[in-house]
Amino acid sequence: MLLTRVLTAAVLLAAFLAANFLLATPQFAAGVTLVVTLAAHEWGRLCRLQGAAAVVYAGLVGVAFGALAFALLPVATSQPAVRGIFAVAAVFWIVAVPVWLWRGVDGRVPGALPAAGVAALLPAGLAAISMQPWALLALLALVWLADTAAYFSGRAFGRRKLAPTISPGKTWAGVMGAALATLAYAMICAQSIPALVVRVTGIVWVPYIAGAALLCIVSVIGDLFESALKRQAGVKDSGRLLPGHGGILDRIDSATATLPIGALLLHWIVAK
Repeated sequence: MLLTRVLTAAVLLAAFLAANFLLATPQFAAGVTLVVTLAAHEWGRLCRLQGAAAVVYAGLVGVAFGALAFALLPVATSQPAVRGIFAVAAVFWIVAVPVWLWRGVDGRVPGALPAAGVAALLPAGLAAISMQPWALLALLALVWLADTAAYFSGRAFGRRKLAPTISPGKTWAGVMGAALATLAYAMICAQSIPALVVRVTGIVWVPYIAGAALLCIVSVIGDLFESALKRQAGVKDSGRLLPGHGGILDRIDSATATLPIGALLLHWIVAK
C-alpha cells in the first residue's frame, strides 16, 4: 500500500509539473476543467446523488466552469469579476464553512451540499488558471507542507483532538505543527522568490505573515469540510480513482479552500 501511494503521488506530481510549466493557458485550463468535473462527480456522490444524477451534476459543474474559465481567458486576479469570485470564496471558507462545521454538515437543507460543491470547486479552479506557474506551485507546496507537518507533529505530540466528531485523527498539535511549518516556508519564499523579495519589506511583513497564517487555517478548514462530507455520506474516501490515495477530492480538499484566498493575497502583495 505504501509503495502504491508513493508511486501514485510521484506520477501526480510529475503530471502537474509538466502541465503547469509546459502547457499553454488554454490547454492548462482544459486540464483543470477535467479535474473540476471529476471532483464534482465525487462531490455529487458524497451528497448522496446516485448514478445518473451524480453524472449530470458533474457535467453541469464542469460545463459551468469551462464556460466561465474560457469566457474570462486570460484569467487574472486583476480582473474585477475574478476578484469578486475569489472574495465570495473567501467569505464561504472563512465564515460560512466554519459555522456549517460547528452546526453539523448534513443534507437536511435540500440543495445545500451540491451548491457548496460549486462554491468550493469553481473558484479553486479559476485560481489555478489565474496564477503564474511559480505562484501556483508555491501555494500548492504550502498546502502540501502544512498537511505533512500536521501529520507528523500530530503523530508525535497529538493528544487533544481538533474535531473528534468530524476527523478523529486530527489534533491541535498537528495544527500547530502545520502553522510553524507554514510560517517558516512563507519566510523562505519571501527571501527567495524574486517577485516577493522586492515586495515583502518593512511593514509589509506583517500582513504577509498574517496571510500565511490564514492560508494555513483555511487549508485545515478545507480538509475538515471534506472529512465532514465523507462522514455524513458514510464513506472513508471520496472515490477510488487514485490508487493508494482514494479520490481526487481526497487530494485537493485543502487546496480548494487555499487557492482562491491565496490568489487574492498574492495579487495584493505583488501588485502593490
